[in-house]
Amino acid sequence: MRSNDPMTDDTAQRSFRDLLHAQRVWDTELPAFDPETAPPAPLALFHTWFAETVAAGQPEPHAMALATADAEGLPDVRTLLLHDADERGWHFASHATSAKGHQLAARPHAALGFYWPAQGRQVRVRGPVVRCTPAESHADLHARSTGALAAALTGAQSEVVGSVAELHRTADAAWDRAVAEPDTEAPTWTRYVVEPAEVEFFQGDARRRHVRLRYRRTEGGGTGGGTGGDWTRELLWP
Repeated sequence: MRSNDPMTDDTAQRSFRDLLHAQRVWDTELPAFDPETAPPAPLALFHTWFAETVAAGQPEPHAMALATADAEGLPDVRTLLLHDADERGWHFASHATSAKGHQLAARPHAALGFYWPAQGRQVRVRGPVVRCTPAESHADLHARSTGALAAALTGAQSEVVGSVAELHRTADAAWDRAVAEPDTEAPTWTRYVVEPAEVEFFQGDARRRHVRLRYRRTEGGGTGGGTGGDWTRELLWP
């Protein structure tokens, strides 16, 4: 809520801007990246960068932004966890009845964004999205923690909740059920795969000589991250 005092509002805004402009990025030595040494397909490079990011101590390196579009074509974005990256593509999971589930059912394309400041790196993935089989979705859920199963069992993701008390009651009941019935089904839980059409690797540089390497799938190149020669590599201006 805004105050009725414009002087107070102006002071708060200046304070925010001062704080914002005081922030710095990449206060560490950044690795070099020679795109000439990059593999012919993006999956191997993603695996290498992910391992190097983990070794560098990046918190939650498997967290990523998932962007989708709603029924009007307006963008939507949220942060969730990567479940795998293999020859098929980049995997994540959610409820088919959630906002993103409905959006993907209507417009089955998405973009992913990884940001790893410990090494000044970003990875972007764009492409069509496919649903995995029910068996794969079941296995995905039950390979995770009790908390993940409990969250899935609430089954009301993105819906309006009446109060924090209701949220707690439902969550506690779901937790108890997850503990008592660890193999129980969560019918709407769905594993998805982004089949990459483009994958971009960004390596930051303290002097702003950032390196951007984009892999773009060639016509008729199939699906998945691939290890074959069905990708075009392009350097982009930062």
